[in-house]
Parts: sequence; structure tokens; C-alpha cells
Amino acid sequence: MNILLVAVNAKYIHSNLAVYSLKASAGAYEPQVELAEFTINHQTDDIFRAVYQKRPALLFFSCYIWNRSVILELAENLHRVLPQTVIWAGGPEVSYDAEAFLREQEAFDGVMCAEGERSFFQVLQHYVEGCKSLEEIPGIVYRVRGACRAEEGESEQIIRTQCLPEPIQMDALPFVYDSPGDFANRIIYYESSRGCPYSCSYCLSSIDKNVRFRSTELVKRELGFLLQQSVPQVKFVDRTFNCNHKHATEIWRFIQEHDNGITNFHFEIAADILTDEELELLANMRPGLVQLEIGVQTTNRQSLHAIHRKAPFERIADRVQKISASHNIHQHLDLIAGLPYEDFESFRDSFDDVYRLKPQELQLGFLKVLRGSEMHVRAEEYGLVYRSRPTYEVLETRWISCGELLRLKEVEEMLEVYYNSQQFRYTIEALEGLFERPFAMYEALADSYKEQNAEGKSCSRMQRYTLLRNFIAQVKGADLYYFDELLTLDFYLRENAKSRPLWSEDPGACVEQKVCFYQQKARSYLASSVYDAYTWKQVMRMTHLEHFTYDVTGTGEKKELWLLFDYEHRDALTGDAAVTAVEI
Repeated sequence: MNILLVAVNAKYIHSNLAVYSLKASAGAYEPQVELAEFTINHQTDDIFRAVYQKRPALLFFSCYIWNRSVILELAENLHRVLPQTVIWAGGPEVSYDAEAFLREQEAFDGVMCAEGERSFFQVLQHYVEGCKSLEEIPGIVYRVRGACRAEEGESEQIIRTQCLPEPIQMDALPFVYDSPGDFANRIIYYESSRGCPYSCSYCLSSIDKNVRFRSTELVKRELGFLLQQSVPQVKFVDRTFNCNHKHATEIWRFIQEHDNGITNFHFEIAADILTDEELELLANMRPGLVQLEIGVQTTNRQSLHAIHRKAPFERIADRVQKISASHNIHQHLDLIAGLPYEDFESFRDSFDDVYRLKPQELQLGFLKVLRGSEMHVRAEEYGLVYRSRPTYEVLETRWISCGELLRLKEVEEMLEVYYNSQQFRYTIEALEGLFERPFAMYEALADSYKEQNAEGKSCSRMQRYTLLRNFIAQVKGADLYYFDELLTLDFYLRENAKSRPLWSEDPGACVEQKVCFYQQKARSYLASSVYDAYTWKQVMRMTHLEHFTYDVTGTGEKKELWLLFDYEHRDALTGDAAVTAVEI
């Protein structure tokens, strides 16, 4: 029997752990199970054609908020042309109120509501061998299609719901990456625990408070295999990785001791519960080995209480700053706009509070009112108006208007381009000093984009620099010459560009000095053996030498500075080229 598991991922680089885990749990049926992964950027017609050509007898879709609309369209059309194909769905976007989902979506025959690995195997037993009745399988909702048509031409439909099964023991789950060569250029998602001890009112993970852990010895063995394969990134999907101190420290210590110099590990953690032992362990990691995602969400105490988050921001800030002091771990901090009791002014305060911690990335997200969450239940109480279709994003609340949320969207765009990209670090850091608060700078920058007719447009990197320079020229107190030097520094830190930035000086007068430097001195500054096999001309093309002048005393006295940019060696956190001040 031809069985097909379909995943429609958000990006190509992502892999869908759910479908891999289902296939690995199929037991004797696994040879009959095929995977098909796509992205939401694929044309729906292309996905339809690929699935139709396989003509599966059993078809399973993995459903999330980002792919629901695509999957519903696919299922509807496939059901029309492949009426004998049995279509099932699973995932958070269909598990809540699955009976209503099946009544609305005629194409689907069933929904796996709980952990799918056990249910999937039993569903296959039913369809492949007929040795298992659907009503015996816990954790599913299914449709019984009428065997014959009534006189009026309608077939009978009955929805039957089964009770949820006992939670699966984590060590019973198979290791799904036994052929990691297929993931050389993709993120490996790995799960060492399920459930979450917290009760955040906007999150579906809070429903399952029964946190279960995969044994650390098993985790070490599996991570060791991935390290041997030199996969680029392993992203743990554990909701709060460090909720168990012993579990977290054992795994962190293992990846430190077995570091291959290539693989990066991503963890979502609660910063406030980090112990001094964990901080010391993290401080000794290779730069770039670990990255941490930390949900702050808001610094408004009333909002924190409403969403059941008890950690004081002061504690989070202390832990974040201690991690930052070692300059070896990428930190990604999250904010959520649209939470209860947070108005526009309050959110500005939350933004500035978190921004001043200087994480490598600050995500400005917007509340999503997920069905099944407490926030969904209390939507009317909070005056939450949100999109009726995925992603169910908030449009306004009792405390913040639609116009104000749209304003935050503008700020979000500027934050993504000029802060999170890490491509304008020195320029933005200097520019902040000319504004009363960080949020005000991004607001002003968003207004400048409107004035330059660039809002919402796709721009090249050079255009982003030009738009920023035009903005700086209008900022009160900005020394444009000084900022031109900073823009040039940021420009060459990230890219060995063949074309010079538009604002920079003519390099013609410096050509002879540069040639002389590369002929006689460059190798003494480039100690790495990477360049040993190359001629001075090749080294000149592989690196970049740039002339700067800067104000020494603040009185206008200028000093010359030559910087050599080495693109073979980059900062593990920022991606900046290694830079050395040189004598010409």
C-alpha cells in the first residue's frame, strides 16, 4: 500500500520532525511509507501535481498555522480527483476541536489529536491489514463515511472521538536521523523532552504540563552521531530546555567536550532559572557553539501576571548580561506586542528595556490567539480582535489600537533590517546616541522610509545603506562625515565588495600604497596558513584594505587609520570579518 506523509514547511532550510518521527514509528510498515517535503513558497499547483502523481492510498498532512490554508486547498482538490485516497491530518492546527474540523472539511477522513507516533502505527494497522478497529485507537477523531446513499442522495457521516492515550515514554521514540546526509544544508530538529512546566496563557505547550525527558545517555549517543556527521545546526524543540538542571548540564557538557568546531546547537530556555554552574559552563563554550532563545515577552508587570509569567525582568536581565560578558553565545530575545494590559507606551518601555540588553537578535512578535489556549478562551474579556484565519494574529485589544499595532509593524521592519541583520552595528550604535530612546530612533527611521517611498519594498543591501545615510543626513546633530566612515566600516565588515559604497572617497590615490602593502607586509598581519598558497595579488582580492580618518579629541583633529579585513576569519556571533589595524 502506498502511504504518503506530506509536510509543507515554512522554509527550505527547515525539516519537519513530525513526519520523520511518524515514518520511523511505522514499524513493519515503514518501507511502504514515503515522505514528501515542500515549503509554503512552492506553488500549490506544483505540490498538488507531485502528490497526485504518487496516487497514495493513505495520505497524511502535518498541519500548522503557517500551512493550514495550503493544506486545506490541497486536500479538497486531491479528494475530488482521488476519491479513494484516505486523507488524515495531525498537528496543533487541527487537533483542537477536531470534530468541528472534520465537519467543516469534507476531504479529511480523520485527525490524530494526541502524540502521533503510536496513533499513526495503529491507524496503519487498520488500513493496511484490517487488524485494528479505528474505535480501538485512542487519541483520534475520524469520519465514518456512509456505505450506501440515502434516497435523497446524501451519505451518512458520523464523527467518533476516542479518549487520549497515555503519554509516550520519550526513550520509546525512535531516532529519526539515521541518514543525516539528507540534511547537510538544513536545520536538524531534535527533541529531548516533551511538555512544559509553565502556563503561559498564549501557548499551547502549557496544556501538557507532564514534562518527560529522553534519557541523557540516549541523547548523548544520538547527538554524538550528528556531530560525527558535521551537521551545521541542531535545534532543540524542547519548550524549556533548562527546566531540569541535571538534564541540561549533562547535555551542555557533552556538546562542549565533543565539539567538532562546526555544529551549532540552539536551545529555548528560561533565563531566570539559569544557575551559576550553568552560566560558568556556558561561558566556556566555543564562540558560536551554542545559541539561546529567551522569551521575555514584556516587562510590564501587570501583563506578566495576566499571562502567568512569574520571572522578574531584573533576574532575566542579570542572566542575559552575564552570558553577554563572555561574548561567545548568540542570544535571541523575544517580545510580544498585543498582550493584555500593554498599551503603546508600555510596549515602548518593554522594547527599550530589552533592547538595552543588546542581544544579537531581538524579535518583535505579535500575539497569536491560538485556538485551545487560555488567551483564546479569554479573548472577549480582553477585547482581542484577531485575524479569523491563520496566523490568528491580534489586530487590536482593549489597550492598543489597530493603528498602533500597525505602527509597531513599521518599527519591526526597521529592527529586522538595521539591528537583527547585524550589518549596520557600528552605525546604529552611534546613531542611538542622538535619540532620547532606542524606540524613537526606529520610529523615526520608519517615517524616513515612508518619505523616501521605500516602505514595504524589497531593497538591495546597498539601497538599505543609502536609505540609512539619507536618514542620518536629516538627524539633528549628526556629523555626516563621521557616519560615512562608520557606514564604510559596517559595509566592509560583512562583504568584500568589488564596488565601493557611493558615499566613500575615491580610492585612486591609495592604489600604490595598497599594492606595496600586499607585496611587503600583508602576510605578517595574516598569520593564518589559509593564505600561504596564494600570491600577493590573490591575497589582495581575498581580503580588503581600507583607509579611515577619525576625530581623535572631539576638536576636529583627524588621524589616519588603515584596517585590514580578513574574510576567511569571522566573528562567530556577528559574522563580521576579522579586522586588524595595520601600518602602511
